Amino acid sequence: MIDAIASGDAANAVDPLMGVGAVELVKDGFQFTEGPQWRDAEADLLFSDVAGNTTFRYVPGGAVTAFRMPSSNANGLALDPSGALLAAEHGSRSVTRAAAPITAMFESHRLNSPNDVVAAADGTVYFTDPPYGIDAGQQELDFNGVFRIAPDGTLTAEQRGPLTSRPNGIGLSPDGATLYVDDTADGKLYRFAVGTAGALGARTVAATTSGNPDGLAIDAAGNIFVATTTGVEVFAPDGARWGVIAVPQQPANCAFGDPDHQTLYITARTGVYRVRLAHAGLPRN
Repeated sequence: MIDAIASGDAANAVDPLMGVGAVELVKDGFQFTEGPQWRDAEADLLFSDVAGNTTFRYVPGGAVTAFRMPSSNANGLALDPSGALLAAEHGSRSVTRAAAPITAMFESHRLNSPNDVVAAADGTVYFTDPPYGIDAGQQELDFNGVFRIAPDGTLTAEQRGPLTSRPNGIGLSPDGATLYVDDTADGKLYRFAVGTAGALGARTVAATTSGNPDGLAIDAAGNIFVATTTGVEVFAPDGARWGVIAVPQQPANCAFGDPDHQTLYITARTGVYRVRLAHAGLPRN
């Protein structure tokens, strides 16, 4: 079911929900699915079962198989420019590349529990670090942040949010000039201008969601697809709301895939779903 609402500049653009297909179940029976990531070179989808401590692989038309087990409770997944798999891991409290940690400490303190991750074309990696994967007494940092890992490995806290904040889903615009981050606690989607060497500018509100925004994906026109309590909500780059794709279970994340990048894969609690769109998305990097 599609609830479409267009306003503002979005009314003059191409509706990304026009011609959307039916939401189909790929597979159910997991514990908590997250982190969908399409790989063009392998023509497959990877996704996380965070509680199940396993990263799974799905080849369209084929079976779902274990890709990495145990996965150190990996959550968000991404690819760096070389195609290596990045993972935001709750278990190791680190961001890894090909299962090897690339950062786990900041200012002599352990990270909270890296949640979602994305890589820019120059190799800069951004990730969110809420405390979802740890108990309150385990938190060493006095903030919940958005971080940047430079290509040389330097780690910078780009946003030091209050302990009540929950930075979560993260993604880059098609031109790499804007980083989007949503906050599950306040229900807002934020944007940052990407500056010199990948440093982020001031945070501004891009849109207000229906609640509990989680993972996100971005299509080739710059529209942002955000997993929320109502389904996958879709916003234009100017923040106007196009509508929502209803999903049988509350989604946690989404990513574009298939060779034409016109299938939106949705991880939703115990299941993984897919829906065909008329317009291509960006394979998450």
